[in-house]
Amino acid sequence: MDGSSIKAILCDIGGVLYEGDAPYSGAVEAVRRLREKYPIRFITNTTQRTGVQIVEKLRNMGFDIDPSEVITTLDLTKSYLLEHKATAKLLLTDNAARFFDDLPEAPCRFVVVGDAQHNFTYESLNDAFRTLMEGGEMIAAASNRYFMDDDGELSMDAGGFVAALEYASGKQAHLIGKPSSDFYTLACNSMGVEPGETVMIGDDIIGDIAGAQDAGLLAVLVRTGKFRPDDLEGSVTPDSVADSIAAINL
Repeated sequence: MDGSSIKAILCDIGGVLYEGDAPYSGAVEAVRRLREKYPIRFITNTTQRTGVQIVEKLRNMGFDIDPSEVITTLDLTKSYLLEHKATAKLLLTDNAARFFDDLPEAPCRFVVVGDAQHNFTYESLNDAFRTLMEGGEMIAAASNRYFMDDDGELSMDAGGFVAALEYASGKQAHLIGKPSSDFYTLACNSMGVEPGETVMIGDDIIGDIAGAQDAGLLAVLVRTGKFRPDDLEGSVTPDSVADSIAAINL
């Protein structure tokens, strides 16, 4: 991959910088090295933690991260609701739902679906379904199939629940997070660069790699996190593959 035209970097967080509560070997140093050459944004589809909580976790691991460098789907979802002067029924964890407590009073016109974990019950899903059938619209804060959990194993993510509600209601969700091209465009705009001048580093062949490439970015797939060898046997071809973020030289 020719790095001569690269002006900025986007980087996934979980599965790229750390696993569980520990950074990958060399990841802290890699971030420091990359930041010396390029502006960088850390982007994530996680809907379990707010941006403030993510920064705190990364700093506790030794990463030098500024809150302005982190873009989360919860931030964008909240901005979307404010822009549309609306509130929503939230299929989220209790922690994530509290992030929306300060929304001003407004009509409830949306259902927001993220990784609700134990809050995914028949009752909560059916309540969301009825809201959609009564005219509500669905926002998918994220639509990933799975994620690398804190125990080092893959866990089911929100995508399957989004698909279930789409099927039952006949309505298409508006996707806020990756692989939405709007997400990548916004992240590039925050650094004042064009997508073609930006590299995405990620472990998800669809959300990180295909999504970034569809938005016009270059994309580097790391063999950490949710990466599986058969990711390289499908229709998506990364611009580059690295064993870890520490092995990336841009």
